[in-house]
Amino acid sequence: MAFLLRVALTDVPGSLGALATALGGAGADIEAIEIVERRADGRVIDDVLLELPPQVMPDALVTACHGLEGVEVQWVSRYTAGANLSMDLEAVERFTEDPARAIDLLVEVVPATFRTDWAMALQRDENGAMIYAASPTAPHLVPAADQWLDLPGRQTLQPAPEWDSTVLAAAPGSTRGLGPFVVIVGRHGGPEFLASEVARLGHMVSLAASVQAPRSAEGAGGR
Repeated sequence: MAFLLRVALTDVPGSLGALATALGGAGADIEAIEIVERRADGRVIDDVLLELPPQVMPDALVTACHGLEGVEVQWVSRYTAGANLSMDLEAVERFTEDPARAIDLLVEVVPATFRTDWAMALQRDENGAMIYAASPTAPHLVPAADQWLDLPGRQTLQPAPEWDSTVLAAAPGSTRGLGPFVVIVGRHGGPEFLASEVARLGHMVSLAASVQAPRSAEGAGGR
């Protein structure tokens, strides 16, 4: 069973090795570790993708981490996006393969790349916001979506009551063929989006917009 563990720890030699040893002692099989953010206070935020045998509860991971000095567990949950962490460059390669579908492919790769539950790209039509492209588990639109079309830049968003406890981040973009759009991503229950994650999302949206080629009207999405 795959789990994603987000931890904050002191960025000193040996700290990551001690964490890996503690998690291994709790029964975890570590698949990948990715640095999410380095902070000015000398701490680092890491995402750890790991497998747990059915008889081991995720609480064992928290207990193992709490036994280490300076380690703080920020998040632990089931991870259903696959057995590895997608790197940003791999995501970029994916949506540059087909410039006519760059925004669609960006939305497709964002959930695994940023460990979100869903992603969608919104555009404006005569009735307000419309979904241009969405991942399979994306929810239906909510009234707040009309306001998101005018975001001045990448940012986190206030939770939408209709989407329960989902935390949100967004990044606007614009292409010559498609015009303005905004990518919205959501995580059910957290963790909150870090500033570095929002910045990465903004860069990736800009890259996808720069390679997006015009496509015919009958090929466009929306729902």
